[in-house]
Amino acid sequence: MIRHLVYLRFRADISEAQKRALYLDLASLSNHIDGIIDFQHRENVSVETPLVRNFLDMFWFDFADASVRDVYLEDATHKAIGGRIVDCLEGGAEGVFVCDIVL
Repeated sequence: MIRHLVYLRFRADISEAQKRALYLDLASLSNHIDGIIDFQHRENVSVETPLVRNFLDMFWFDFADASVRDVYLEDATHKAIGGRIVDCLEGGAEGVFVCDIVL
């Protein structure tokens, strides 16, 4: 199984309602792409403020395997949602950090 972790640095003007809408759109990918096992999103509550570098939001997908992750990465719906997310981040693509791990 692959866990695809995505850390986000939203701009200050992005509301919680806007974030929720983006997360709902991401969650809908579970019904769109076979092999997505789970989707979760959370707020970063770390007290190591200097190390957090304002990456205060995150989400992850659990994929059955790397081939499902690869389908997700190339999926047009995912790319459209991802573009909308990047538009809401500090510095655009500089406001996202991605890490994939094997579970």
